[in-house]
Parts: sequence; C-alpha cells; structure tokens
Amino acid sequence: MKFSTNTTHPLDVSADEFKTMMVEVVNLISTFLTDLPNAPFFDRSGLQDFLKDPQVRTPPSETGRTLHELLMILQRGIVNDSNIASGRALVGIPGTGLVSSAIADLISGVFNRFTAFGVASPAMVTLESDVLRWMMDLAGLPATAGGLLTSGASMATFSAFLCARSAHLTENFLTGVIYASDQAHHCVGKALRLAGFPKTALHTIPTDHAQHMNVDALRREIARDRAAGLVPFCVVANGGSTNSGSIDPLPALAALAREEGLWFHVDAAYGGFFLLTGRGRERLKGIECADSVVMDPHKGLFLPLGTGCLLVRDAAILQRAHSGEMGSFMRDLGKFGAGVPQLPDFSSLSPELTRPFRGLRLWLPLHLHGVAAFRAALDEKLDLAEQLYSALREMSDIRLIGPPELSIVAFSCRLPKASQQDEDNATENLIRKINRPLLFQLATTKIQGRVVIRVPLMSPRTTAATLQELLHAIESHRAVTA
Repeated sequence: MKFSTNTTHPLDVSADEFKTMMVEVVNLISTFLTDLPNAPFFDRSGLQDFLKDPQVRTPPSETGRTLHELLMILQRGIVNDSNIASGRALVGIPGTGLVSSAIADLISGVFNRFTAFGVASPAMVTLESDVLRWMMDLAGLPATAGGLLTSGASMATFSAFLCARSAHLTENFLTGVIYASDQAHHCVGKALRLAGFPKTALHTIPTDHAQHMNVDALRREIARDRAAGLVPFCVVANGGSTNSGSIDPLPALAALAREEGLWFHVDAAYGGFFLLTGRGRERLKGIECADSVVMDPHKGLFLPLGTGCLLVRDAAILQRAHSGEMGSFMRDLGKFGAGVPQLPDFSSLSPELTRPFRGLRLWLPLHLHGVAAFRAALDEKLDLAEQLYSALREMSDIRLIGPPELSIVAFSCRLPKASQQDEDNATENLIRKINRPLLFQLATTKIQGRVVIRVPLMSPRTTAATLQELLHAIESHRAVTA
C-alpha cells in the first residue's frame, strides 16, 4: 500500500515564519509594558463595542486570518479587562505576570516536553525537581519530603487532604473531621467536598482579636468530637491568611496536632515565600513542623497565574495518596529509562497525568534574577505595609485592624458616636470614591463582623509612589465620607 498525504503541513511554522510572528507579538507586549506604569485598573468604555463587533465574535473561519488582525483584536480586548498586572490592582493577591516567567512559558510550550514521568523528560524533570527541593529546604522540610507544582493553592489543598486522608483514615472516612479557623480560605471547604467529605466534616475554630486560631478552643473541639464518635484527622493553620494576613500560632498548633495524632497542614499560599526574608522566617516559625504546606509562586514569587505548589513531609504518603495502576498502553514506558537516574513521576504524585511543564516558569526567573532580587521585592512589601499602617494610624477617623503581620493592611472608618452600621456604610462609601477614577481598585472584606477595606501589597509594581497616591485619595475622600 502506498501512503499519500498533504505535504504542505499547514499547521507547522518554519523558523523564519516564527521570527516574523514574534516581531508582532513582541511589539504588542512591549506596548503593554510601556503603558503599564500609568495604566488604569480597567477602562470599560469600549467593552460593549468590543463584544458586539462581528469581527470579534465570529466563529473560526475555514481559511484563517492574519496574525496582525488577531493581535489587534486582543489589544482592543485587553484594555477592557481588569489589569491585575498593574501596581494599582489592590483588590486581591493576584499573580503579577513576571515577564521572565512568561518567556519560560513560551519556551516550554514550543519544546512541549512531557514531564509526567522522569524517564520521558529526565532533563526537564530534574530542573523541576531541583526547584521543588529548593522550596522544601526553604520551608525547613526534611530529606524525606516530596512535592509537586499545581495550578494553584486550590488543587494543592485538594491533594494535601488526600494525603491526610490516606495517612490517618480508613476507606470508610466519612466520620473524619478537619479543623480550620474562621479566617481559612474558602478553598479548604471546597477541597474537602472534592475529596468526598460531607460539609459537616469541616469544623470552624474561632480566632482571637488578632485573627489567630484559638488553640484552647481547638483542643476542646477535638475532645468533644472524639466523645461524639467522630475521627479528628487534620488541622489547617494559616501561614498568612488571604483575608487579613494573620499567622496562626504555628508552634503551638504543631505541638497539639502531634499530641492528638493529627495531620498538620499549613496554608502558606500567600505568606510562604516571605520565608526568604528575615522577618518572614521569624514570624513563620513552626512551618517546618508541617506535614504539608501549600505555597503559591504566583503570589509570593510574582509569577503568572496558574503556579501553585504542595510540599509534603513524607513523599511516600504523597505517592500513596495519588498513585494508581497505569493503562496497558504505557507498558513500554520503562524502555526509555536506560541511563536515566531515579527521578519522580509527577503523575504518581498528583491527580494529573497530562500536565504542563510548570517547572521552567520558576527555574528560569529564579536563576535569571537570583534569589536576592525576590527577597528584596518581598522585604519592600513588608516595609510598605508598615509605612502604610503608620500613615493611617495618624488619621483619627480611621480604625486599623491591628498591625500587619505580613503585607496586608486593613482599616475602616471611625465616626464619633456612630453605630457600627453607620461606620460600615461610611467605609463602603469611602471605597466607592477611591475606586471611582479606576486608577485604583480596592475591595472590602469582613473582619470580626466589621466591614473593612483591605490593602494587600504583593505586586512588585506597587511602589512607595503608588501608596502616596492612595493615601492622597483616602485623605481627599474620608472627610467627605464622614
């Protein structure tokens, strides 16, 4: 039989074509980066026109379109989206899109290595493993530890709970109980449900005036649950809560978990990389006692969204919780192993088989910029948080929710002889006025039942000048608000 095929390969791109395409792409990105320092958080003035444009909302054609035309559509659309790359995006703790990491994604996507198994891509799996080992050392975990990169803290938390379930519960696990404070991220409850637990499995422990988990209350709750026939198996501590930046008493919680025979999990998605700084290491003491730690490089290392990490004290438990029998179509995989050193198979450590090569988006920027550059950026965030707190403390009509433990400052309006509802309304009114010009975007949360404005400082592009503008906006509007 003679085979015949189309020899033009219309989906392939030659080296020369790639160079030409990249010139246009680089021009688009360069324009964005040039405008970024002064760009508003968003400008929705052209959104309706964009969404109604038939050239935008058309299905893919049979013959395709030019790259230039498609990039112009993207350029129009991007300005209407929330610009979380901006230093004025203070609405959450987003990935700020470190450009060197985005370059790594381009390289990774073109090379397209399969990193689920060590034997399939030993060189790239080695680089990813080395970055994971660096993070395990940063967290103070022993040589027995293992880890994996995930899409974010939600998936990392899900895998952590699978580990805790595997280590402490039987196959009939529905009486298992997990403990977290009222400051825990909502991904904790979601991960538990995905892991097969009922909603009643999550028991919420109150916090003190500084939003720290009450250790005595936890101890009492564990005793009550055991007496009721339930099976306590895991404690979740905050290593910098997303809501307020609070750090639970990690040494005391670690000791209690050890005493009670519970898995000790630390959610350091936001706060973990402050371990690079002297102040962060001091405040996060006890994290080295964790059975599992979640950290988000797309927060603390400023990388693009989609970069989370789970570190587990015992790599064998991580593997036991996730491994399964492979399909027979993979029976020849071992033949690639000649001369390959022992490397982790990430498919046996996570829910994923097919996975992107996430390691390069950490490896390249860490080695390119050096760890000191990241440490300096994080130290600057701690400095700016302390300075913002000090400046707000001088305003008699501003109530601060405690000094920042990391880089989140929270405050509300204080009105003489007013009810809490009136103060909540004034706080809501103040944030509307600050956000109205669209240069800044802040958000409120609730702490101790009170509406507060939350300022998370986690972008390298949020500078002292940015906060000077923010303070001016607060000063301009707070008297009117009151």
